Amino acid sequence: MPLESLYLGKQRQIPGLKWLASGKVRDIYEIDAQRLLFVTSDRVSAFDVVMNEGIPHKGEVLTSIAAWWFQNTKDVIPNHLLSTNVDELTTVPAEWKRVLAGRIMIVQRCVPTTVEWVVRGYLAGSGWKEYQKSSSICGVPLPAGLKLSSRLPQPILTPTTKDAHHDLPLTREQAMQRVGKDLFLAAEHASLALFERGSEVLAKHGVLLADTKFEFGLADGKMLLIDEALTPDSSRFWPAQHWQPGSNPPSYDKQILRDWLETTGWDKHPPPPTLAANVVERTLARYLEFCKLLTGTAPSRT
Repeated sequence: MPLESLYLGKQRQIPGLKWLASGKVRDIYEIDAQRLLFVTSDRVSAFDVVMNEGIPHKGEVLTSIAAWWFQNTKDVIPNHLLSTNVDELTTVPAEWKRVLAGRIMIVQRCVPTTVEWVVRGYLAGSGWKEYQKSSSICGVPLPAGLKLSSRLPQPILTPTTKDAHHDLPLTREQAMQRVGKDLFLAAEHASLALFERGSEVLAKHGVLLADTKFEFGLADGKMLLIDEALTPDSSRFWPAQHWQPGSNPPSYDKQILRDWLETTGWDKHPPPPTLAANVVERTLARYLEFCKLLTGTAPSRT
C-alpha cells in the first residue's frame, strides 16, 4: 500500500469509498447520501500553492485540533462533525483503516457558501499590505498610524472569495450580494462570535489569535460550521509574550514556511521550490507544540 502517497494526498482511491474532490489539504469521499468523509493529508500550501513535500503528521495534528474546536464551539454554532472514529467506515478494509486512523472526520453533507469568512483582530499578512495602501481592509476603514501586528480597535470581518487558486478580497456589500443578506448576517455574527470564543480560550494558554477564517454550509436550511476551525492552517497564532506592535511575532502556524519561501526568490506560482529539511522540521515542531498546548496531546513524531 502506498502509505506515503496517501499521506501526501496523491493516492485518491480508497477501497469502499467514492472519491469526490480534493482541496489544498483535504480529500473528500462519499460515505452515503447524508455523510462525507474528510481525509486530512500532510500536504501544505503557502500563497495558495501546494508544496511538493508534506509536513509529517500534519494531517493528524489538524484533525485533532479541528475536532477539539468543533466540540468546544458547538454551543456557539452547530457544526458538521459527526465522528472521528475510523471503525465507523464499515465499507473500508481494515488495513486502510489503520492508515486513515487519526486523520479522518465523518461529517454531515452540506452546501458550502461561496465566501470564506475571514476575521482579523490584528494587522498582519495581506491585511497589513492592504492597510499600507489604503488605510482599510476589504473596505473597512481603519485608524491611521497602525503598525505591523497592531491590535485592531475591534475584530473585523474581511471576507474573500472561495477560489481554487487565489482568494480575492470582498467588501461587506459584495459578500452580501454573493450569499444574500440573511445568510451574510448570520455568518457575520457566527464568525465574530467564534473569533471571540477562540480568543478567550487561547488567551488562557498565552496565545493571541491574530486572524482566522471560517467556512459555513447549509444543511436542510440550517447553517453549520464546516471544513475546519481555528487550526494552524486556517489561523495566525502568536505567543502573547512575543507580541509587540511594529514587529512580526513568531507564530504557531506555517509562517515559518511562508517566511522561508519569501527568501528564495520564488514568484509564488507553480512549481514551488523544494522545501529545505530544516524548514519542514521547524514547521512540524510548531504544529505539534500548538496541538499539545491546546488539546493536551499530540501525534508521535516516530
